[in-house]
Amino acid sequence: MAVAQRMYARALFQAAREQGQLEAVQRDLGAFADAVAGSPELTAFLANPQVDPTAKAGVLEELAQGADELVRNFLRLIAGKGRAGQVAGIRDELQALIDRAQGRVAVELTTAFELSEDEAAAIVSQIEAASGRSVEAVRKVDPALIGGMVLQAGSLRVDASVRGRIERLRQGLVRS
Repeated sequence: MAVAQRMYARALFQAAREQGQLEAVQRDLGAFADAVAGSPELTAFLANPQVDPTAKAGVLEELAQGADELVRNFLRLIAGKGRAGQVAGIRDELQALIDRAQGRVAVELTTAFELSEDEAAAIVSQIEAASGRSVEAVRKVDPALIGGMVLQAGSLRVDASVRGRIERLRQGLVRS
């Protein structure tokens, strides 16, 4: 499923870039995906394989009025191909492509306690230096980590937490 989302996102990215509409497409598709996520009924409707794709396309067309024409056409396309329920995943893949093209990386930094601004800035600076890209960090606090941090950047996950270390030690003991 993620492969299809990536293919659709790549096609939309290329079309938007060629037409100079990358920012508008990103904004409008993001707003649409957020609206779908905020409505469990709409999410269920779009994900239901028993609903006729043309009915989904009609609903999407009405909901996307005022959006960029490329986004409206794209929503019709994915509805016709039975992928309307995957709009959030496609949006996420599109965002990753845009970030990569603009030299950005989005990371989620989870710590056991709230970091000061200076501490967070120091960690972000190290990530920027190591990756060669600008970093947009979302910070979270999870006291269950005990100490340390967990860094998530796309599919890369670095667990430098005390909880993670204890878990790895426990698994090592179980195997022995």
